[in-house]
Amino acid sequence: MAIYAIGDIQGCFDELQLLLKKIKFNEKNDQLWFVGDLVNRGAKSLETLRFIKQLGNCAVTVLGNHDVHLLVAAYFPERVKHKDTIRAIFDEPDCEELLTWLRNRPLFHYDENLKIGLLHAGLPPQWDLAQTQKMARLGEKALQANDKHFLAQLYGDLPNLWTEKLTGIEQLRFIFNCFTRMRFCNENGQLDFVFNGNLGSQPSNLQPWFSLPHRKTANLKLIFGHWAALGFHQENNCFGIDTGCVWGNELTALRLDNGKFERFSVQAF
Repeated sequence: MAIYAIGDIQGCFDELQLLLKKIKFNEKNDQLWFVGDLVNRGAKSLETLRFIKQLGNCAVTVLGNHDVHLLVAAYFPERVKHKDTIRAIFDEPDCEELLTWLRNRPLFHYDENLKIGLLHAGLPPQWDLAQTQKMARLGEKALQANDKHFLAQLYGDLPNLWTEKLTGIEQLRFIFNCFTRMRFCNENGQLDFVFNGNLGSQPSNLQPWFSLPHRKTANLKLIFGHWAALGFHQENNCFGIDTGCVWGNELTALRLDNGKFERFSVQAF
């Protein structure tokens, strides 16, 4: 059985089909790991959701910020932005079925056999594997409750520093910001959502989350997306595979099961 992780699709359904053809994906034998951001900005978010949902157990999907945005926008349509391409989903007869499926996807996936973790954005340095799994479960439980009040409070940049004293919506907001939004932080793990430039051009006090030397997950192999400006990136056991398909670049798959981490990519149409 081959296992492939696939970068941010964001509605680029046709490129996904081309990539699956390139890797000779066999639905009966292979498994696909999706790093999140299945939807938005691309033209075929609906087709992408339907396709990945019907893959069943041969697909593992973690939630990205655009996926969470879709779930929030279902309750608060005024939050749909000008560049978003998700409105049409709400008019479809299977909309609620698709949203229910998406709402029940995890924030973090860890394969005990491969010893590899899958997430969309990043992890704070204070969390080890056990803490990461615990925080993911808390976030997943809150999202699966489908609570409009919770979703109304989910957005926000604060708190931006982990402490065991965080509780309630502040703890949950921090959890979602880590798993679905973070890129840069300072050496203490304080999240930064102001700077959005390229790696290497950030202020001197900021580092990419995977570069922190004291990160408690430093010995874990982690696959992540979310960072199109970074492109394909391998550093400190972390593999960034968002290669910016929706921006006209590439869609990437990374083979995980044979230990070679072989990369396959197709060009955006």
